[in-house]
Amino acid sequence: MRHSSVRGEGAVAQAAGDIPGGGAGAPGTVPPPRGGSRSARRAAGRPTRRGRRRVLRWVSSVLSLLILGTAAAGYLYYRHLNGSIKTDPLNLGETKLGGSKPNAFGQTPLNILLIGSDARDDAANQALGGATDTFDGPPLADVQMLLHLSADRSNMSVVSMPRDTMLKMPKCTEPNGKVHPESQGLVQTNESLQRGGPGCTVAAWIELTKIPIDHFMMIDFKGVVSMADAIGGVPVCVEQNVHSRTRDGKGSGLKLQKGTTVIQGEQALQWLRTRYGFEDGTDIGRTHAQHQYMNSMAREFRKNAKLTNPVKLNSLAKAAIDAMVVDPGLNKIDKLYDLSMELKKVPPGRITMTTMPWVYSTRPGMDGRVEPMAGEAEDVFRMIREDIALDGKGSGTPANGASPAPATTSAPPAQPPATAAATPAAPPSRIAVAVRNATGGKDGAQARAKNRASDVAALLTGKGFTKATAETQTGAEDTTVIRFAGDSQAADAAAVATALGLPASAVQKSDEVAGITLFVGKDWRTGDAPTPPPPAPTKAPDSAHALNGDNDQACMPIQPGFTW
Repeated sequence: MRHSSVRGEGAVAQAAGDIPGGGAGAPGTVPPPRGGSRSARRAAGRPTRRGRRRVLRWVSSVLSLLILGTAAAGYLYYRHLNGSIKTDPLNLGETKLGGSKPNAFGQTPLNILLIGSDARDDAANQALGGATDTFDGPPLADVQMLLHLSADRSNMSVVSMPRDTMLKMPKCTEPNGKVHPESQGLVQTNESLQRGGPGCTVAAWIELTKIPIDHFMMIDFKGVVSMADAIGGVPVCVEQNVHSRTRDGKGSGLKLQKGTTVIQGEQALQWLRTRYGFEDGTDIGRTHAQHQYMNSMAREFRKNAKLTNPVKLNSLAKAAIDAMVVDPGLNKIDKLYDLSMELKKVPPGRITMTTMPWVYSTRPGMDGRVEPMAGEAEDVFRMIREDIALDGKGSGTPANGASPAPATTSAPPAQPPATAAATPAAPPSRIAVAVRNATGGKDGAQARAKNRASDVAALLTGKGFTKATAETQTGAEDTTVIRFAGDSQAADAAAVATALGLPASAVQKSDEVAGITLFVGKDWRTGDAPTPPPPAPTKAPDSAHALNGDNDQACMPIQPGFTW
């Protein structure tokens, strides 16, 4: 049973301030002509049903970090809040990668998905604005940020996914047995929360990135005001005077003078949800503003002394705990405290905020929506998987004095999912493996290599898997994968992967196969092993729009027509 109630497409209207169908700009703004650039059309918006309802936005990751920091500072003051922490399952999807694996030095990274819901389920959230028809509506995960804490604790990388990203949603099964089938086409990523809760948002990230996610933290925005007040305000910067308000009253209402301003309370909430007025008026600009806020808040938190006040601590803790939902692995103050101690090891100068590289979709009916950028989005995901710092500075010396891990490491032997970890693999001669030729790749640009299913089946037979058989049924995969149907086959599938030298991410549970099935991908068109991937990048691509945590000079460009 889900413990959080979150509203739908979002608040509209004057109070909400994030309506894609706003169309009119601020006084003096001329709406872009029909047929103009995509960014211009996004800035102007299009009047659709969803356009009439839009989300109040905030940075869930900032709030999560505040919660964790507060847990460290005020541990003794609010242990009694343990029973108030709400939980939901970690992963409702079929792909179970298990937790992050230790590196060669025994150090384990942490991946935490930070989710911001636009909850309208109580008076406190409803009082912050939005149309009444959005109260208690269907859930949306409008802020999604993956926080990666390096294995040696020397650096932290955060990757935001634009909420207009179009993805194929995985099958998600709620604890009560309700099944949300895999989507037939692309779905906007923020709708994942409607498919069973945050566990399905986690599942969608795992399917896209193949990154093992250890925890999630979901928070609504009613705690933003009290948290910003408790921290003493957060300095932010704009390049010109800005007023986020269109002619017809839409916009967050944020009004700031040129330069740096310390914002708190409801003004902080306005900053976090501002779309009209930043950059080109799109959700991407809002993401960049959220990154500036998060980095600034992290710096302020480290030097702020006000959180030693027991009364203020207790008030902040109650607001934070009431506003958040976590997975079962973080459902005690002790666990939050331990995690906060790990996060505090990273200096602000080694925190890197990025946005998933994206491109505008060219698919019919998806004007203004985005998709992961081929190549560069995967580069960012790979760097997270391989624990490579996005800032390009490599690893540092761990706190325990051990030698730092190398920048890149080879994939560890495949392990079965945690749900089946106790089931030993059968001897190779008893493991049936079906082999399919999927060497054409997902784009179909190349014809499938001849006889690959037969050749790889023969290779498996030579390794002792005498029940390996080539199938006439084919597939289309860029990389070689092994899929299995049920948990009882997980260990056997992992044994096949290990025999072939495939990484753990190549083993996937799926209801599309009846047994263990090896899909020979485009990376294995010839020879006895897949073609090794090219060397991993050593720094995030420019398209990720990286912002360093020590950068206190970041300043938001202002959209024309929204100055005063």
